[in-house]
Formats: sequence, structure tokens, C-alpha cells
Amino acid sequence: MTVSEPADFPKAFAKAWHSRDGARIGALFAEDADFVNVTGLWWRNRAAISKAHDYALKSFFSDTILEPGVTTTRQLGPDHAVVHCRFRLSGQTAPDGSLAQDRRTILSFVLHRTPEGWLAVAAQNTDVIPGKETHLNAGGLTAVDYRDT
Repeated sequence: MTVSEPADFPKAFAKAWHSRDGARIGALFAEDADFVNVTGLWWRNRAAISKAHDYALKSFFSDTILEPGVTTTRQLGPDHAVVHCRFRLSGQTAPDGSLAQDRRTILSFVLHRTPEGWLAVAAQNTDVIPGKETHLNAGGLTAVDYRDT
């Protein structure tokens, strides 16, 4: 899948997601790309990004819908850009087989123009937890808001 403009990258990512084929997501990334997921798992090349997404898309994300929302693009020159996009994820299967609640995330992509189109060299996925400022590890990681204290 060729991405001709940086602002189109989130839609291409969602389209690849809906294919349920991790290799299609991997094809959006450079061979030596990095991807950090919402829990801090760090995949350090296209093959690892493809493998991790393929597993998830065929299991707990098999019925999900990933919807891109507000997107910003910042050109860092003619061949580089940073793209941020808010996504809504619905349809995730919980460990007990039930339907999990919807999630909101922000995906950040660092893109590089190649002769074949724009590819990601890095991506970071961050869960959005409304009303919280940070995480606190007090025997278990919890989102907290210090303004309430």
C-alpha cells in the first residue's frame, strides 16, 4: 500500500488494521523501524512489527474497528514528517471472552519519503485516559490525577 501524503498515513494504517494481516501493517514501516505499543513493548524492525500485529489482529483484536480522528502533520523538510492521530478502538475481546470497552489512543508516526511513498521509521501508541495526568506504580500501575488531591 503506497502512502502518497503524510496526512494519509493514519487512514492507511487503519485500512491495514482492518485487513487483519500484520504484514500489511508492516509494509507501512521501514525495514529498521521502531514501534512502541501502549504497554511499552518495543518492536525494532518491520518483521517484529508485522509479527506482533498479526498475532493481535488474529486474536484479541480480531473483531476491532480502528477509526482515525483528528490528525496533525508537521513537515520536517521535504522528505520527513511527524504525524499525530487520535484513534478510537472498539470491539476488543477481553481475556474472559467478553467485549471490552472502547479505547482512545494517540498514535505518533515519524515518516520518511521513499521512492515508493511515505514509510514510518518510528511509531508510538499512547492510551488516552481522560482526566488523568500520569501513571503511579504503588504495587500496580494506575492512572492518577494529582490535581484531585
